[in-house]
Amino acid sequence: MEVKTSLLDNMIGVGDMVLLEPLNEDSFLDNLKKRFDHNEIYTYIGSVVISINPYRSLPIYTPEKVEEYRNRNFYELSPHIYALADEAYRSLRDQDKDQCILITGESGAGKTEASKLVMSYVAAVCGKGQEVNKVKEQLLQSNPVLEAFGNAKTVRNDNSSRFGKYMDIEFDFKGDPLGGVISNYLLEKSRVVKQPRGERNFHIFYQLLSGASDDTLKKLKLDRDFSKYNYLSLDSAAVSGLDDAANFRTVRNAMQIVGFMENEMQSVLELVAAVLKLGNIEFKPELRCNGIDESRVKDKNDLKEMCELLGIEQSVLERAFSYRTVEAKMEKVSTTLNVAQAYYARDALAKNLYSRLFSWLITRINETIRAQAKTRHKVMGVLDIYGFEIFEDNSFEQFIINYCNEKLQQIFIELTLREEQEEYVREGIEWTNIEYFNNAIICDLIENNQNGILAMLDEECLRPGTVTDETFLDKLNTICAEHQHFESRLSKNSKFLTDHSLPHNCFRIQHYAGKVLYKAEGFVDKNNDLLYRDLSQAMYKANHSLMKQLFPEGNPAKVNLKRPPTAGFQFRASVGTLMSNLQTKNPNYIRCVKPNDKKASHIFTEALVCHQVRYLGLMENVRVRRAGYAFRQAYEPCLERYKMLCKKTWPHWRGPAREGVEVLLTDLQVPTEEFSYGRSKIFIRNPRTLFFLEEKRKQCLEDLATLIQKIYRGWKCRRQFLLLKKSQIVVAAWYRRYAQQKKYQNIKKATTVVQSYARGWQARKLLRKLKHEKKCEEAVTTISAYWHGTQARRELRRLKEEARREHAVAVIWAYWQGLKVRREYRKFFRANAGKKIYNFTIQRIMQKYFLDLKHNMPPMSPIDKSWPPRPYLFLEGVHTELKRIFHLWRCKKYRSQFTEEKRAVYEEKLKASELFKDKKALYPSSVSQPFKGDYLEINKNPKYQKLNNVVDEKVLLADVVNKINRANGKGSARILLLTKRSLILADQKTGHVKASVPLADLASVSASTQADGFFALQLKEGSTSAAKGDFLLSSDHLIEIITKLHRVSASFSEKEPIGLDISDEFLVQFKHDKVCIKFIQGSPKNGNNASCKRKNNRLLEVSVPVSP
Repeated sequence: MEVKTSLLDNMIGVGDMVLLEPLNEDSFLDNLKKRFDHNEIYTYIGSVVISINPYRSLPIYTPEKVEEYRNRNFYELSPHIYALADEAYRSLRDQDKDQCILITGESGAGKTEASKLVMSYVAAVCGKGQEVNKVKEQLLQSNPVLEAFGNAKTVRNDNSSRFGKYMDIEFDFKGDPLGGVISNYLLEKSRVVKQPRGERNFHIFYQLLSGASDDTLKKLKLDRDFSKYNYLSLDSAAVSGLDDAANFRTVRNAMQIVGFMENEMQSVLELVAAVLKLGNIEFKPELRCNGIDESRVKDKNDLKEMCELLGIEQSVLERAFSYRTVEAKMEKVSTTLNVAQAYYARDALAKNLYSRLFSWLITRINETIRAQAKTRHKVMGVLDIYGFEIFEDNSFEQFIINYCNEKLQQIFIELTLREEQEEYVREGIEWTNIEYFNNAIICDLIENNQNGILAMLDEECLRPGTVTDETFLDKLNTICAEHQHFESRLSKNSKFLTDHSLPHNCFRIQHYAGKVLYKAEGFVDKNNDLLYRDLSQAMYKANHSLMKQLFPEGNPAKVNLKRPPTAGFQFRASVGTLMSNLQTKNPNYIRCVKPNDKKASHIFTEALVCHQVRYLGLMENVRVRRAGYAFRQAYEPCLERYKMLCKKTWPHWRGPAREGVEVLLTDLQVPTEEFSYGRSKIFIRNPRTLFFLEEKRKQCLEDLATLIQKIYRGWKCRRQFLLLKKSQIVVAAWYRRYAQQKKYQNIKKATTVVQSYARGWQARKLLRKLKHEKKCEEAVTTISAYWHGTQARRELRRLKEEARREHAVAVIWAYWQGLKVRREYRKFFRANAGKKIYNFTIQRIMQKYFLDLKHNMPPMSPIDKSWPPRPYLFLEGVHTELKRIFHLWRCKKYRSQFTEEKRAVYEEKLKASELFKDKKALYPSSVSQPFKGDYLEINKNPKYQKLNNVVDEKVLLADVVNKINRANGKGSARILLLTKRSLILADQKTGHVKASVPLADLASVSASTQADGFFALQLKEGSTSAAKGDFLLSSDHLIEIITKLHRVSASFSEKEPIGLDISDEFLVQFKHDKVCIKFIQGSPKNGNNASCKRKNNRLLEVSVPVSP
């Protein structure tokens, strides 16, 4: 990457507007546009930096850039905000001069980002260390907190600062930051209750609703829906590129770093939530007996929630919205508020609550970041304040802001001229007065204690009687009519006969940046900024931790009848303090310019930029700088830059730098009136002279470049020749060495070959001798072996012949003996042949039977009744017995696979079969249904948690049954629980236990033979559970309930298990009467289900549908 070594090197346009030639508005704008199109967003006017918002990220703020500008001269590199920050920091550190950086410009011009860049640069170049890094981090992290509570989205800027901020950063003698102090000016608190179209309220409201957790919102009694809050505009609630949820997390983290405790952050969020709730409070008129309307809260829910957040009694705040108490000396007068006054009081409370919270936040941050040491500190102030504002509708806020900018322009001109004059005196150059527009007359028009606009506004607000904006405007017309910078319909400067752009309720002021038309409407109310004393006292009574700090005037023990100072008076005093502070510091200026209104990159709207250039007074600034000498530079860098233009100073000047510059300018024949010699600098009056020197330098550099190229090429060719010559000698030496080595290797190789041939001949001669001796030894061995083999084979043939003869004799003898035996026993064989054949046949048949049975075995399922057919009649018994044995064996194998749970289920099914098979028509349909037991999942279902806590034992069965009412035969849903020792009936809806019957008290269970689910639990006479009588119940799982009941009573009862009576008629004891339950087949009214109907006091008839 190319590094610029001077402001004048590789310059795009003109880097310093002081050098612009010719100087006029068009050339000024063209130069800005040319640099902007080439991503050069910074331009100088002397020591002033013009910054144009690029509306995109540029790679010019990297750590490498920070190091590039660190400890460099201001004009040494291309224009950059880092150059100004470095110059200010080094002046503070090395020269012990307090500094201030004034950042101005309209909304959206990049003032806040510029202040962040300055602070980040200072943090990067100052010292390191754990404590220093902690201070730097706290200073930097204060920005997200203040932006969340003080910035908002406007039509011109998505992150517009709606307050003025001045931060004093304090340093020690080494230049390390110790802390800081933040001051704020004129928070736009009217935005809390009303926002213009296309704009938002302050960021924190949207960040809280978007980023807070559900639990936090529940504690704050808030909902995420923006539309539920009257103080939040909906047309611009969502901003592209702005993540409110992520920003909320950033703000929480920043508050922790700055030093806020968790309870403090919660208290701040409660106040923010209270402001939102306050906006939802609405009023309605209520006619009193005296005919006067009195305001009443329409819906008290939001009022109640707000009072809960702040810890206020609801009745106290409700009365404060309906009545106003006026105190005069020893008298108190209470008046009612109408609906309009109630809404005014509500909005005034919201604005005051939020603005005081913002001031408390700044005070709290200052407590953390303020330097603790008591020694004198070096101070660098950074002022980020509103730029000059000219809107379609300009009100009191714009008037105050523009007054502040007038004061800043005044101090800018004064400090710039003073700096110029001090430099001229310091360098010993004659000072000539510079003519410029002095805006002191405009500042006097606004702030004069007698006839100033602010003084008249305060006087009008304090005047008894009816005070309106019209009376204030009349007073202005009376007193300021002759002023040359004031215009209205009735003033002499208005030209109202032809100027129809000036309405009746407006006045116009000729500011240094142009004429601004102000509407007088709202001036009096906004200047009063009145909060009723009843509301202040109500807020002071709150139990919230911050309210007594925010509303100290509400303390009944310290009632002050003196009227509080007006907003205009407070702001004028703050501006006066700020100006006095700035007067004691060395100023550095950053003028921020917005290139377009679309917030888009690469767009330069000349009309908009021209408007800003005018009201920022940039042309006036250039003229002030150029009124004396346009360019000045120290002798050393000047001589170093231009010494090649004179043979006497090139390449080295041995004398003082000033004498070298004098020789240089004399040799170049520069007119003496174009420059002056200072003590340490050369002053050039006209930019043309500087451009003449630059042109000569450029031409000289081209000649020097040609000379350097020529010398370099000659040196390069000579070096190449010498290198070739040296290389040739080296190559020749290496070749000779190689040739000798190769000759030696050939001789050595030939000698080796001759030696190898001689040694080979000797070795072969010896080998032949050894081979002959070996062959002779092998021949003797072979002949001996053949002879011994012949002898062995002859003996073998003789032995084989003898053995063959002996075997033939034995065979003939064996055949002869067999023949004799067969002849002897032939008659016995014929007598037993039939029996042996029969036994053999039977054996073969049985063998074939078992093999066929092996290949045709039935499946292993116990319910499979198939078996291979019997092949022969005589196998009937065996066939049947094998079938029985196989069935028993596979049943055993099947049972061995059962788990304990499955075994218990089958045992229950077996018990059910014993109890109900061929006795009850409902049994066959229950065989295929598994016995689940806990149909309600009582241990898992939270609905039955209360009931589960009542039962101590394990629940074996849980189901919903119907308890039959004797009076009408209708059923009531009950939960039936069966444990090892008791049977419990509970209400299905509430879970309350209705009856708990120990199993020992059960006498028997009765059921019908039909396909119904009715059964009766008959209790033992005289038992404690029999007081209310027996239970007649109905269930879809009758078979399972009775089976489990029977098994449990049999397992855990010392006596016999409970009896089971299956009959279509049985008696049930209801308290003192016995009722007969009779089952008939019929057509029930409720379809396929059985129904119960009361016939008389002694009979209940159950209709069971006919089975298909």
